Amino acid sequence: MNLAPESCASGHRLPITPRWPPRGVPSLPDTALAAGRVSILCSAAVILMAAAGCGASAAHSEPGAAAEVEAEVLETPTVAVSRHPWPRIVRSYGSLVADEIAVIGSRVEGRVDQVHVDLGDAVTAGTPIVTLRQNEFRMRVEHSEAQLLQARAAVGLAAGDPAEQLSPENAPPVLEQKAVWTEALAAVERAKQLVVRNSLSAADVEQLTATAAVTDARYRSALNGAREKIALISVREAELSLVREALTDTVICAPFASQIQQKQVSPGTYVRIGDAVATVVRTNPLRFRGSVPERHALSLAVGQQVQLQIESVAAPVDVEVTRISPAVDLQSRSLVFEAVVDNHDGDYRSGLFAEARVVTDPQAQAIVIPASSLIEFAGVEKVWKVVDGEALEQQVLTGERRDSGIAVLEGVIEGDVILLDATAGRRARVVPLAVTTTGAARPDVTEQAVAGAMSGTSAENPPLTASPGGPKSPANSSPAR
Repeated sequence: MNLAPESCASGHRLPITPRWPPRGVPSLPDTALAAGRVSILCSAAVILMAAAGCGASAAHSEPGAAAEVEAEVLETPTVAVSRHPWPRIVRSYGSLVADEIAVIGSRVEGRVDQVHVDLGDAVTAGTPIVTLRQNEFRMRVEHSEAQLLQARAAVGLAAGDPAEQLSPENAPPVLEQKAVWTEALAAVERAKQLVVRNSLSAADVEQLTATAAVTDARYRSALNGAREKIALISVREAELSLVREALTDTVICAPFASQIQQKQVSPGTYVRIGDAVATVVRTNPLRFRGSVPERHALSLAVGQQVQLQIESVAAPVDVEVTRISPAVDLQSRSLVFEAVVDNHDGDYRSGLFAEARVVTDPQAQAIVIPASSLIEFAGVEKVWKVVDGEALEQQVLTGERRDSGIAVLEGVIEGDVILLDATAGRRARVVPLAVTTTGAARPDVTEQAVAGAMSGTSAENPPLTASPGGPKSPANSSPAR
């Protein structure tokens, strides 16, 4: 059998056909064998011709495509990436709380006679809020006054005479017992003289001496009684003061200038000691009370600028941090702070929700790109970076977004050139219409940057300059693959 390679009409060499059938195997009829061989040879020829045609077509098309890519030019504005004033801002959410809030209770027990205020009324310090019935309290005052007069009369004090000037020795009962005691002493002295003359027996002298001792004891008892009555005057005066104060407490007044937040009683209500009758709040000034996460606790300080966006209030309010909690809450792992909000016009209400922006580092900077330079697809953020004059895709990691631009954390560095309009980006040779800068950091724009960051805008950038070529990206900033 001939095993030499065969050729088809196109000139390609065909594979060698092995001998068939092998030795020892019965042969097929010659006509069937010849037909099968022809079929195999034709199929192989068709396959080789198709492969040769595709290869030639590809060989002819590659130079044309390469020429087309090399010839494509993209004329578009570009941006040179640079650092920009980017004040560090911590967001916090909280509510406006009243400067002071007090639940006013009754100091005495009684029935409500009058309620002088209602919900929302403005009151000043000392304004009556609730009055209890006073008849019983007035009778207690009269009773105490009568008892005081009785105690003063017992020691000989007239109405209006101060009790402090009264001496126990000058009290009438004391003077009486003192006179009796003095007379008994004189009788003893006379008896002793009579005993010398044998005019009086010793037994009589002893009797007179005993009588003198008894009168001395009565005098001392009268002196103690006078002191007790003088002390009783002080007790009656204190009792009178208490019942008078109780009478005064039947009129429950506002403790400070405030507004009525809640009225809790009505005429006829019986209140006991300590029962609440009204709740008052002082809403000028108000306090914004918020919290920051634990990771920002050490960067928070008194005096830092805070911008409040109060719910249902269009214009933001600028305040400062006034108070900071000394400890981090162990449950929420957050630090509470307060900022005083002026409310002299009464425009705000206690309990309003507010969002706070606290500037913790006004000198901070960041790499910022325009929002138009970023393109997002399937959760991936990219920019078109110019590398050696060619636009290539570069994946980036972005941070906070503001009206002035987007902060970039990873992917581009200062000096890189990117396309201003990412939607026009494609792989092509870039001819920049203008190379602008995103805004270098300058000391004179720091305050403007802080104000812009608080309001959602940014400080004005330096004048934009155009350059026909534009800087090349550093070697260590390679495009995303």
